[in-house]
This record gives sequence, C-alpha cells and structure tokens, in this order.
Amino acid sequence: MKKLAILVLLLKSTSAFALPLTPMSAKEHAAPAFMTDAYDFEGIVQLSNCSGSLIRFDSSKPTDKAVVMTNGHCVQAAGGMIAPNTFLHNQPVSRQFSVLSRDGQSRIGTVTSTKIMYATMTGTDLALYELNETYAQINSKYSVEPLTLSSGRPAQGQGIEIISGYWRRGYQCGLDGFVYELREAGYIWTDSIRYEVNGGCKTIHGTSGSPIIAEGTRVAIGVNNTGSDDGERCTMNNPCEVDEQGAVLAEKGRSYGQQTHHVYSCLNLSNQIDLQVEGCKLFKK
Repeated sequence: MKKLAILVLLLKSTSAFALPLTPMSAKEHAAPAFMTDAYDFEGIVQLSNCSGSLIRFDSSKPTDKAVVMTNGHCVQAAGGMIAPNTFLHNQPVSRQFSVLSRDGQSRIGTVTSTKIMYATMTGTDLALYELNETYAQINSKYSVEPLTLSSGRPAQGQGIEIISGYWRRGYQCGLDGFVYELREAGYIWTDSIRYEVNGGCKTIHGTSGSPIIAEGTRVAIGVNNTGSDDGERCTMNNPCEVDEQGAVLAEKGRSYGQQTHHVYSCLNLSNQIDLQVEGCKLFKK
C-alpha cells in the first residue's frame, strides 16, 4: 500500500500519506506536479491520502446517489487500517473528495459521502462511498460524468490507463496477467491484476485507489492498490505473488491492482451492496 513523502505541490508545501501510516523508508517517492497530457480526468477525485473516482453501475440512474471508488486501505478507520478478515458495510461517514477538472490541473469543487457502502482489505482492496449528491446534481454543478464500472472480467493483454487524482497524473501500459494470491503484511488478495513490468504503469505512493480504465474508454475495470518498493517477500509495501502450488515470487518495481467486476454479484435492485444476495462474492465472513 502506498504512503507519500512531504513535497511541494502547486507551489505549496503539503504532507499527505496513503495508508498504512508506517514510518517512511530511507527511499522516499516523489512525482512531478503534473503529468496530465493525453489523459482525461473527468470523474477522477482526490482524497486527503489517496486517489479515487466517481463510478456508476450499469443500471444507475441520474437521480441515484453517486458513488466514489477507492481502496480499502485508504479508508480512515478507527485504530488504523481495516484488519484482515473484516469489512465495513453501510457505515455512516462524512468524507470530502475533491473533484478535478477534465485536464487534471485544478480542483473544481467537492463532494461529500454519507456512508461507506462497503470496504475491505480481504480478498480485494476496495472501498465504495455513497455520496450526498446525485449523479445529476454533480453533472449540473461541475459538468462531470462518472466512469462506468465494468461488470465483466478484464482481458489479459488489454491496454489500460491508471489515473491518479492525488498526483494528477496518468499511467499507461498493458494488463500482464492475473495473480492467484497477492500477499502483503498479513493481507491476502485473490485474482489480482498484474501490470506489464516494462510498461508505463510503475505506480508510486499516493496512486492508491486510482481507477484502472480500459484504454480509450470511460470504463473502469479495476482499482490500483500496491507495488513492490524493495523486492522483499510479502512485507508492507512489498507484495509477493503466490501461485496455486505455493511458489512465491517477489519482484522489485512490480505494481498491481484489484478486479472490481465482482461488486455486481452483491448489488440489489436498488444498487446497494447487499451481502445476502445469492452468489455475492465480496468478503462477508
């Protein structure tokens, strides 16, 4: 999971960390203030500690309350990160998200959550916030439309874009494959997305929660969540791959994301997360 160094951004000194709030290593990460050329930031939001996006479901209506997607490890939970083998569901919470301009170079306003629809770091690293504002209200005020969350599994080799609201920059590469188990400091994620190691998706601290978008579309097929800083095996900020036979692979510089299509398995007719829906694949104990 990605933490941030203190840096100058927009000529102002700011300090921000993406969870977990662990001590900085000797090697700190920094990024240019803007790398926005060729990327569309419509629907991208900035969190205090992470990145995120406005998303809609296939059946969402303009009058529905809008949804923000980010990582479970970006949730500001009491006592720190969400513990392994736990989840949050329909928990009231007020949190602000900055809405970015389409060119990514300015914040044009804010939206506010009323609850966490669902968040976990078990099986996947995902959080969905329901907002006070509807899709129609956001579009009327900011001329912003959400990304559509794909209900289908992504394909190996497809082109992807990862767009960070925190850093206001984008990454582009190919989807290299899928990981049976991705492990990091006691957390286990299944069927994770692996990015091309020699591509342009070497994400950095602060890109946590960025949507993974099918290249050339406005369709989110996953959420960016971690990468290996030092190549250590399965430690914090050093995820490792474990295959079905138990073989472990840890590679410095590898970055990963989580699939999100399984959210649809838990949606009810009101587009709410209902863990009692038959076939729901989100972690529910």
